[in-house]
Order: sequence, then C-alpha cells, then structure tokens
Amino acid sequence: MNTGKTLFAQIMDFLPWKTFHRIVARHGGDKGVRSLTCAEQFRAMAFAQLTYRESLRDIEACLLAQAAKLYHMGFREPVARSTLADANETRDWRIWEAFAGRLIIQARELYLSEDLGLDLTNTVYALDSTTIDLCLSVFPWAHFRTTKAAVKMHTLLDLKGSIPSFIHVSDGKLHDVHALDLLELEAGAIYVMDRGYVDFARLHALHLAGAFFVTRAKSNMNWHRVYSMPTDRITGIICDQRIALDGFYTRQDYPAQLRRVRFNDPETGKTLIFLTNQMTLPATTICALYKNRWQVELFFKWIKQHLRIKRFFGTSENAVKTQIWIAVSVYVLVAIIKKKLQLDASLYTLLQILSVTLFEKMPLQQAFPAGECILPEGVPCNQLNLFTI
Repeated sequence: MNTGKTLFAQIMDFLPWKTFHRIVARHGGDKGVRSLTCAEQFRAMAFAQLTYRESLRDIEACLLAQAAKLYHMGFREPVARSTLADANETRDWRIWEAFAGRLIIQARELYLSEDLGLDLTNTVYALDSTTIDLCLSVFPWAHFRTTKAAVKMHTLLDLKGSIPSFIHVSDGKLHDVHALDLLELEAGAIYVMDRGYVDFARLHALHLAGAFFVTRAKSNMNWHRVYSMPTDRITGIICDQRIALDGFYTRQDYPAQLRRVRFNDPETGKTLIFLTNQMTLPATTICALYKNRWQVELFFKWIKQHLRIKRFFGTSENAVKTQIWIAVSVYVLVAIIKKKLQLDASLYTLLQILSVTLFEKMPLQQAFPAGECILPEGVPCNQLNLFTI
C-alpha cells in the first residue's frame, strides 16, 4: 500500500512538466515512441546523476531492484539499458538544452536577491570553459588533438547563486574567445574573464553593447598612459590609470580608452594587472570582481566531482550532449529545491543525502536534519506534539 511519495517523486514534482511536454512536442521527441517516453528518459538519467550510477547496466539493475516503487516514481515499466541507450543516441539533445534553459531562468529568479558582498546593482557574470577529456578511438567526432579527444563546456556563470546562465558544449578545438560571439550581451552587466578572452575587437563589441568587462592584461600589450588617478597603496592598488592602445591593429579594434589597474595581492605577493571599461567603480572593487571569478572554477570542479559528466553512457555526440545537459538540469534543480525549501545545507550535502534516500517515503524536508520541516500551504497538519503539556 502506498503511504506517500518517494523522495525521488517529490523532487521530480519541482520540475515544470507542462513546459517540458511543450518542448518535447516542439522537437517531436515522443513521436512514434512505444516505450520509455522523454519524461521517463529524463527521470532515468536524473536518477543516475543523483545516485552516482556509472553505467547503463547500473541504472537498469538499481531500478529493477526497486520494481515495486517504479510506478510511483513515474516509470510505467522497468527501464532496459538497451532502450535507454537508443533513446540517448537518437532523441534530439536540444530537448534537454531547452529544458535546462527553462530551469536556469527559474533558478536565477529565485537567487536574484542574493548578495555578492560588493555593493553592486549590476549583474555579474564569470565566463570560462572546462575541458572534459575523452578517448579518441571511442569519440572520434570530438576533435581536440591528434592523439586526444575532448569536449568543452563554455559557461557563463551568474555569480548570484552560482547558476549557469549560458552553456555551450563544443569539441575541444573551439578556442575560448569564440564563446564571446555566442553570448546575448546584457547592457549594464559585468563580464569577468581571464586573459584567454582578450580579443580587442570582441571586447569593443561588448563595450558598444553597454556592458562592462574585467579581465587581465597580456604582458605584450602595447599602450600608453593617458591619465593616472590617485591610489592608496595600503589597499594593494599600485596604480589606477586610463590608457590608450598603441598597436596598429589593436588601436583599430579598440579605439576607446581603457582602465588599467595594477594590484599587489597581499595574500600571495603576486602583482596582477587588470583591464576594464568600467571607469567609475573603485579600483578595489575591480580587483574584488576578478577574485570572484574563481566561483566559475569551483562550479566546474563541483560538477565534475559530484555529477556524471566525465564517464558517459553513450559514445555519439547526441548521447554525450544529452548526458551533459541533463546533468546541468539536475544541478539547477537541486539549487531550486534548496532555495524554495530554504535549506541551509550545501548542494554537496543535499546530493549526498538524496543519493541514499531517494526510495524513502517521507516529506522531503525531513530528509535533511539541519532543516525545519515546514508543510506546504493548504496541507492540514494533524500531527500531535509529544511534549505538549
């Protein structure tokens, strides 16, 4: 007898299923499907991410072991690994990209009031990429080097909540700077990136769009000082200058003035030189913005350690992108649950607890000991207080 929903079913209830079915219909994902619909495929792949399954055989065996609960988890029948493999190979990966995009919009709205600690009203993004190494003989389509294959995740991370607002999955040969061509630039936003993205023509396009950037200067940059602003060296700011570029091509690519901030990091003793088109913020804020860029590195480290995006269940490009986008969806879904239930636990802790309790039947918040159980509105509470006098 079913006395309640499993934790897995409760997690899936946080997903906007009406939106999901519209996306599936738009791409014809369920056209001619007799078993394992797109919704069931997503549930099976999400289960693999939440429970750290390593292969299709693992997914099949673990779900089969809980056959009596599958119906209440959203599966009409046990999931065969061959059927799931075929679905990952043939169903358009853009279904999962579009669905992840919808979840990202929802998550960013929830984290809109997060404080970066920088006293800024601007949206701050960190742009970077990570490389996922693959075997060339197994993934010949993922061009990288003559003896190596790889895919890249180009990611624009909203630093409020560490939610990825843009992700592009490419083969390993696509240079990082080309990701700037794919962005929908947001006027007033601040884009923080490392030296790999220094391309003055592209940076000028970002400047003309009304956006700001903070990056590091290359050592061979040809420039001259236009004006120096007073600085307090106690803060680590050695100089704060307005400069113009002198190189023949760079002067044409970026004809406007730039701001150059030289900073001595008291923690490491290193001297860093920043370039930006933001002329009004204090120099210390410019340095703090670049320091916050490290969040995107932590994001890459986190998803590689705690989600399944280094070992793939299929070898085709479609299967790899399907798995990556569903992993992103799971990451964002857990972030949404954390915010909606106002849980203090970290995403790592949430995933660890969920990985061993997915088949339990209890209110979702009771699975997290640090959180106080708050019943949703409209749900009657007839539980007596044991300690009422």
